[in-house]
Amino acid sequence: MNGITLRILFLIVAVPVAFFATAQYKLPGWALGPFIRPAHVNPVLSPDTQSVFLDPMSRKKLAWEAGDVFNPAAAVRNGNVYVLYRAEDRSGMGIGKRTSRLGIAESRDGIKMKKEAEPVFYPDEDAQKEYEWPGGCEDPRIAVTEEGLYVMLYTQWNRKVARLAVATSKDLKRWTKHGPAFLKAYNGRFKDQFSKSASIVTKVENGKQVIAKVKGKYMMYWGERFMNIATSDDLVNWEPAVDEKGGLQMVVKPRPGYFDSDLTECGPPAIITDKGILVLYNGKNKGGLGRDTSYTANTYAAGQVLFDPEDPSRVISRLDKPFFVPTESFEKSGQYPAGTVFIEGLVYFKSKWFLYYGCADSRVGVAVYDPAADK
Repeated sequence: MNGITLRILFLIVAVPVAFFATAQYKLPGWALGPFIRPAHVNPVLSPDTQSVFLDPMSRKKLAWEAGDVFNPAAAVRNGNVYVLYRAEDRSGMGIGKRTSRLGIAESRDGIKMKKEAEPVFYPDEDAQKEYEWPGGCEDPRIAVTEEGLYVMLYTQWNRKVARLAVATSKDLKRWTKHGPAFLKAYNGRFKDQFSKSASIVTKVENGKQVIAKVKGKYMMYWGERFMNIATSDDLVNWEPAVDEKGGLQMVVKPRPGYFDSDLTECGPPAIITDKGILVLYNGKNKGGLGRDTSYTANTYAAGQVLFDPEDPSRVISRLDKPFFVPTESFEKSGQYPAGTVFIEGLVYFKSKWFLYYGCADSRVGVAVYDPAADK
């Protein structure tokens, strides 16, 4: 065996199996994609030690995005893309031990970002203090109504219980906090139960992605370990779906031996298509037995699942392989060195789909799907 042959064999062994699986994997007609990372632009957002603001809780000036920036929401307003991203300071060590606030960046092309120097959403001396301090405001997802009201579902983290919460805005910068999404449902039964990650159902109408109703109600898929459904009449107060025993209904669960063997966490706003209700989600691979051996243990990769609009709890189809996996160095370093692409922001912009994602809980990246390229 000559040296050239040996080098070729080494390269084949060294390249992860996931690379070949993803490169050769053709998405079915109901799925969205492929999403391509634009060349030489990622990450589009990174930490900044020079951004300082007067924190209303500590009453001190602090570098609010000096630690890591990740897990972004996205929305379109006045012809521009706005990305609201989670930013952590350096107040502690370890995941969940620092304070998170939401910064905002504006882009004319969806790629080149201009950040504002101060956060637009953060823990304050307000009615939500008990839910948001000291952990902060995390992992936003944003969608907009036809009338132009932006609805944000985010996680309130007081370092005791994570709660899914609602805020609304007309301009993406000045927000009204409405508190926990499940505060009133079932007489407050789920108020103090761990909850996060909400994908409000949307539709594309006249070139704009807007919040839609399903069977007469607003609807979202939500959850981290598994997917659940919740409905609302006003986009503020939400009622989770329950099973015959009164527990939360699980409409999608982790699958042993697959890339989502550990959890199935909802991603950006869901979309009504001509095939059904499409949910893009984050799947985490197990670290031990039961994991998908094609991917690194504890990897976060992105999947898609299609639901029946007549019965939104019924799965029509689901990807067996992720459509988006960590490949870049900045997606396999930072707080999650096992590899993480964590999708939360998705907008229909200039006839293309822009997907914004967290890179290893440390940076923000973008990938683009151009439907015209399929024609």
